[in-house]
Amino acid sequence: MVCKGLKVAALVAAAAVAQPSFAQDNASQGATSENGTSFRGLRVEGNIGLDRFQSEGVHNDKLGYGGTIGFDGTIGDRIVIGAEGSFWRANKWNENCQVLPDTNSICHKAFEEWGAAVRAGYLVTPDLLVFGKGGYVNGEQRRRIDSSTGTQLVYDHYRADGYQLGGGVEYTLTHGSFPVYTNVQYVYSNYHGHSARQRLTAGIGIRFK
Repeated sequence: MVCKGLKVAALVAAAAVAQPSFAQDNASQGATSENGTSFRGLRVEGNIGLDRFQSEGVHNDKLGYGGTIGFDGTIGDRIVIGAEGSFWRANKWNENCQVLPDTNSICHKAFEEWGAAVRAGYLVTPDLLVFGKGGYVNGEQRRRIDSSTGTQLVYDHYRADGYQLGGGVEYTLTHGSFPVYTNVQYVYSNYHGHSARQRLTAGIGIRFK
């Protein structure tokens, strides 16, 4: 149900933010065409990079990967605005463990993360976009507390809601019917203050104009 809700939210947001682009008059559309940019339409990309999961005052770094589906529209010559839905996970998950003062141990584990965000950017050149974004995330997590003798005291498996903030740069590599692009971005996810996630990723994708 959560995944379906995120997909619907992303599609609704995409349709909403795309309206300014479609509503431009002919003169504005001509200006957008003249600048030669390909930053509009549906896009699909793959992402890979560093995943840092923070909880209980500690953190752990692992390789992570995921994917993004988005839709962008242009306003005038320089502004790009759009919406996206994303999936992210660390390779073999990501977990923090530490020994408590009472000699018990606590482990907090992060599984996959789903997100829906709106992003806005500025075209430095027709092929180079600088952008920022913000939105919603939902992640599957687990908390486990064991005694010093190995007895399991607490086991809590749940989904955590939160928000995401991020930004980066995106560059068009090829033009034509299906432009290829690449990007680098940083994303911070906060799960209602109890845990957080940071990721620094590189991505490559295709646009369907």
